[in-house]
Amino acid sequence: MSTRRKAQLSQRKQPQQTRSTELVSIILEAAIQVLEKEGAERFTTARVAEKAGVSVGSLYQYFPNKAAILFRLQSDEWRQTLGLMQGILEDGKKPPLERLRTLVHAFVKSECDEAAMRVALNDAAPLYRDAPEAQETKVEGKRIIRAFLRDALPTATEVTREMAGELIKITLGAVGKQFSETPRMTAEIKTFSDAMADMFCAYLENLDRAADGTGGRASAVR
Repeated sequence: MSTRRKAQLSQRKQPQQTRSTELVSIILEAAIQVLEKEGAERFTTARVAEKAGVSVGSLYQYFPNKAAILFRLQSDEWRQTLGLMQGILEDGKKPPLERLRTLVHAFVKSECDEAAMRVALNDAAPLYRDAPEAQETKVEGKRIIRAFLRDALPTATEVTREMAGELIKITLGAVGKQFSETPRMTAEIKTFSDAMADMFCAYLENLDRAADGTGGRASAVR
């Protein structure tokens, strides 16, 4: 089963020359436009090839089927999300809660900016949700959040930090997705992000006070 899945999802070959790399970029950009316009159900290699201005045969040199294209788009999205999280949450020059607030704003804006593609990719998830890359992404995301919470909640127990990480991750993902499904103005996105960030920060402050046992201000904001 795993061999079959790999054959369905992997690119047929990796571009080696500049011209080939550019062609793959054109195909992927066309795929994004088709996905946003048509959705996952009407997404086909023929439509992507037409949008890209290439033959279906040229497309098949790199992507054997539509699942491989969708998987590449999803893999790129996973990498971008992990890069966003890592760049913000591992910035030791800023206090933990400032990092968390920055992440909330960046994540919600990203969800709104790419809502159409994300919804379509979510609809196509059965094609690749069990792929090893999906599991690797989850593991790496947990590692980043776990490291951040060790910094934000240094005196809390590991169980408390794990619970906090799950709550933040699940809430941010689910609420951000639902919020982004309706077109939003910039001011509305900022107001919503501020409110969500306030909620998360207050939650971590309360956890830190409880762990510290002093009843004073949370060390996470010192």
